[in-house]
Amino acid sequence: MDAHLVHSVFLIFSGAAVLASVALFTRQPVILAYIALGILIGPHGTRWITDATLLGQIAEIGIIFLLFLLGLDMQPKALLHVLKQASGVAIGSSLAFWAAGFGIGVAFGWPVTESVLVGLAVIFSSTIIGIKLLPTTVLHHRHTGELVVGLLLLQDLIAIVTLIFVAGSGNGDILVTLARTLVGLPLLAAAALLGVRFAILPLLRRFDKYHEYLFLLTIGWCLAMAFLAEYVGLSLEIGAFMGGVSMATTPVTRYIAESLKPLRDFFLVMFFFTLGAGFNPALLAEVWLPVAALTLVLLLIKPLVFARLLVWTGERPTDAKEVGMRLGQISEFSLLLVFLAQSKQLMGDTAAMLVQATAIAMFAINTYMVILRYPSPIAISDALRRD
Repeated sequence: MDAHLVHSVFLIFSGAAVLASVALFTRQPVILAYIALGILIGPHGTRWITDATLLGQIAEIGIIFLLFLLGLDMQPKALLHVLKQASGVAIGSSLAFWAAGFGIGVAFGWPVTESVLVGLAVIFSSTIIGIKLLPTTVLHHRHTGELVVGLLLLQDLIAIVTLIFVAGSGNGDILVTLARTLVGLPLLAAAALLGVRFAILPLLRRFDKYHEYLFLLTIGWCLAMAFLAEYVGLSLEIGAFMGGVSMATTPVTRYIAESLKPLRDFFLVMFFFTLGAGFNPALLAEVWLPVAALTLVLLLIKPLVFARLLVWTGERPTDAKEVGMRLGQISEFSLLLVFLAQSKQLMGDTAAMLVQATAIAMFAINTYMVILRYPSPIAISDALRRD
């Protein structure tokens, strides 16, 4: 292995361990630590790591595993239940948040395409923060947890659709993208279902006692579906997601999900480091005002819109308000969308900086808003701290 790569990996994971410890002591999301590390030692900081291109390519594997695991959680019956329960809230809130992001982009002079992408990026709430700040008792045994998870799941579906179109829009022809999607998705879905039924399930039944084999088979299936998607003109991430959905009803789903999480987290550390490494503080002087405006607007309207829509669907005001607050940030999907849009040359550096800086600010501020008011595993108050 290249000594330069080994050196870079050493710096990333040693530094991440140190900054993650600081983040946990100060009750901040560890994602912020990984992004801060990229800013600190990346090309725009101390320059200890100057070439993040290879690391970024490796980090994309983490996104593939993230979407594969997301697919594993989407069992058809649960998905239908969630769609019936919260689809109106998810769609209504998405339109409101898109309008806010688009309006800020246009108001500060960004082109329409970039403003549309900024609007799309701020639709989503953070699955990682939303789930991590829920105590286990709330997550599994209370209606509040069900609403948070249901809305996050629907937002993830919207995110998948968004990623499909952005991934295919590099040529600028939306009709070609639409046609490719309409043809490619059914083919990919059919291949996934047939592959699981006639290949994966027989192998699982025959060799289910060999855990290392299950682990390798799952990784192979995830990556095979990712590259099959790329072959039919879709993105690697969409293929991984379809691969996960196709395995969601298999008897070893829970074991697979737990087994892959450490591998996913390894690559996600590198992904968030790479995002931080691409963060140029010099550009912040150009966008600090729109960042402040977008952050303030979203911090105000996200909890309010969620709460109002949930009350209109018949939820109790106290539950609706808590759900709105817990979903009052933007998402790691926002950062992924920016990453993808930049790779397709659909978004410039300043627009990307707007989303990245807003995400970091909202991660920190919203975390404090939640842990100061509601039960959480990292609450500052002993009375509110619940595992």
